[in-house]
Amino acid sequence: MSIGQTFLSELLLESEVTRKYLASVSFEKKDFKPTERSETLGRLAIHVAEITAWWTACIKKDKLDFIDFEPANIQSTAALLIYFDDLLAKAKKDLLAVKDAEFEKEWSMTYGEEILFTLPKKQVARIFCMNHLIHHRAQLGVYLRLLNIPVPASYGPSADDEKVNLIKRIF
Repeated sequence: MSIGQTFLSELLLESEVTRKYLASVSFEKKDFKPTERSETLGRLAIHVAEITAWWTACIKKDKLDFIDFEPANIQSTAALLIYFDDLLAKAKKDLLAVKDAEFEKEWSMTYGEEILFTLPKKQVARIFCMNHLIHHRAQLGVYLRLLNIPVPASYGPSADDEKVNLIKRIF
C-alpha cells in the first residue's frame, strides 16, 4: 500500500466522523462564540471543512501562501456539506495518484514572504492535514455541547448516544 493510500484510509475514517459533526452545525447559530477570543461557530465549521483541501495543497504544491486567503462564504449546513464532500473527493483522487517520493519533498506554509514553517510533506500530511483536522473537530464538539446540540460519536459513543444513556440508566 502506498503512503497516499495509507493516508487515504485514515482520512476516509476521519471524514465519516467529520461529516457527522459538520451536519450537526446550525447556521442559525453561526455567530455563537464561547469566548470573545474564539472563532464563531460558522467560521470554525467552515475551517473544519476546508482543512480537507490542504491534502491537495500538500500533494500538488510545495507551499501554501495564506496572504490572500479568503474562507468560503457558506451560509447553510447543506452548502457546508457540499463543500466538504467536494474537497474530500479531490483529496481522495490526489491521494490515490500521488507517488511516495512526493511525501519526501519539502513543503512550506507562508504568509507572503514570511515562511511560517517548512517540513517534509509526509510530516505536513500528518500534522497539518490530519492532526489539525482532529484538533478543530474536537473544538467544534465543544461548541455543539455548549449549544446543547447532540455531539456525534467519534471513536466510540458520545454522551448523547442512546446506548450510553441506556447503560447509565441500567447502572
